[in-house]
Amino acid sequence: MESLAIAASAAVASLGGVAAYGAAWPRSQIFGRTIYSTNSPRKLALTFDDGPNPAITPQLLKLLEHHHARATFFVIGKFVRDNPALAREIVAAGHIIGNHTETHPNLFWCGKNETREQLGRCNEAVFVATGNTPRWFRPPYGFRSPWLSGVAREFRLSTIMWTRIPGDWHAKPAEWLIRRTQTIADRAQRNLKNPSARGDILCLHDGNHASQNGDRTITLATLQYWLPRWRDLGLKFVTIEEAVSDTR
Repeated sequence: MESLAIAASAAVASLGGVAAYGAAWPRSQIFGRTIYSTNSPRKLALTFDDGPNPAITPQLLKLLEHHHARATFFVIGKFVRDNPALAREIVAAGHIIGNHTETHPNLFWCGKNETREQLGRCNEAVFVATGNTPRWFRPPYGFRSPWLSGVAREFRLSTIMWTRIPGDWHAKPAEWLIRRTQTIADRAQRNLKNPSARGDILCLHDGNHASQNGDRTITLATLQYWLPRWRDLGLKFVTIEEAVSDTR
């Protein structure tokens, strides 16, 4: 009996490990297909979560325009409702808006109906503000559930994860984040001569999911440092749509 109990405990632990891997690991496909890299080592997809943020997003748009960089903004529905003009400004600048749920819950703990409401209300907010319906979705915290993929398909949303998430929400000096994003340059130098290699999707934040006007100045400072250097290496800044297109 003791051996059976040990075996049962091991099986439960194993299943728990599989669930944790499927829910959280960006490259896991256990809970449905995700996109976690670009299709060319030359393509760098800049993505920004938790906006729109009146304190930072306008500055970020100016910085991206200065460097002729296009990006994807995964927005929170309630913040779009607060700032519809800013959402329109993102689209007018040539960027893509994606769905990041209505209120930013951990979807692993949300049932199917609540998940459907979170995605649907965010889609609605974006459509009312911009006239566009999102095609791309990023789960808050990167956590997924066994039913999330099916709900996303109901809304014709493709799930986007990342290859790099340097942690720009931490209250650290810009130098810390600059060092953390050095890996983008290192990877580019290794892979640009290999046409079969994949490119990076970088997950940064222009907002704070807990409240409006979050301080993301270290994100701005890091991009001010890296954008010209990444371009000099030969990287092309792309939206998620461009990241998966056949154009190289």
